[in-house]
Amino acid sequence: MLSDEWSAWLLNRRHGGDAAQAARVRAAVDGYVERVLDGVALAPGMVMADIGSGEGVVAWRAIERAGPGLRVVLTDISAPLLDHARGRAAALGVAAQCRFVQCGAERLEGLESASLDAVTSRSALAYVADKPVAMAEMLRVLKPGGRISLAEPVFRDEAQAACAMRVLLERGGARDALLPLLHKWKAAQFPDTEAAMAASPLASYSERDLLRFAQQAGFIGLHLELHMDVRPNETTNWAVFCAAAPHPWAPGLEEILATRFTPQERATLEAALRPEVEAGRLTTASRMVFLNARKPDIPA
Repeated sequence: MLSDEWSAWLLNRRHGGDAAQAARVRAAVDGYVERVLDGVALAPGMVMADIGSGEGVVAWRAIERAGPGLRVVLTDISAPLLDHARGRAAALGVAAQCRFVQCGAERLEGLESASLDAVTSRSALAYVADKPVAMAEMLRVLKPGGRISLAEPVFRDEAQAACAMRVLLERGGARDALLPLLHKWKAAQFPDTEAAMAASPLASYSERDLLRFAQQAGFIGLHLELHMDVRPNETTNWAVFCAAAPHPWAPGLEEILATRFTPQERATLEAALRPEVEAGRLTTASRMVFLNARKPDIPA
């Protein structure tokens, strides 16, 4: 199968090519999917679209929940991922319930206005540059009274941490010899200036912005929850830790060490970081926004 940055990350780089880590990621994703689908109350006879459908996990679970009467439109900008999802739909025996559309969230081509009962999106809107336009498109394709349910990561804190490290280094106030190396690592994965944050689809918004975008688009009955979890990093294999990437646009630490560090810098960072990884002493933080709302009914 052909690959692009989206399919390469989703099918491999997200979990560093490791089966055990892939299972842990899938367990977390399954939890997000359940919450997303709880927000749209699917029933037989409905038509839903999953925006940025990726592997199709939201679609498959939606069909499991609602049964053979549900029809699902899977949209994605990635042709390889749509091909992957088509194959999976055939293997699951649900291809007749599915339609596959290659498009971005900012222009839902092929989706007619007021044609859908529900719209879902999981970790897709985060990568869209013009989120207000994407929200307006979701409103457009929904029938009156139709619902959206979204689950989106917020990476603003990671970018702000990279910015803070840069500022400290520029001011000459860093006494920790590791700080320049940590900054070099994190700045390769997240914006590390205010200007770069503002220009980044990933780092230019907060949970409040997502709520505002939805409200300004015309949605009503909005409910948002921000879930923040700090847990021990379950990856204790150094090679897997280095191979995994936090998002499709980021290199993994393995690539960063090979391309941006000197041999001495690589040795220094590994000597400090590897024992922490292998002993399970590192923590990881996740920030996930769950947002659901509905399109107003036609006035009587």
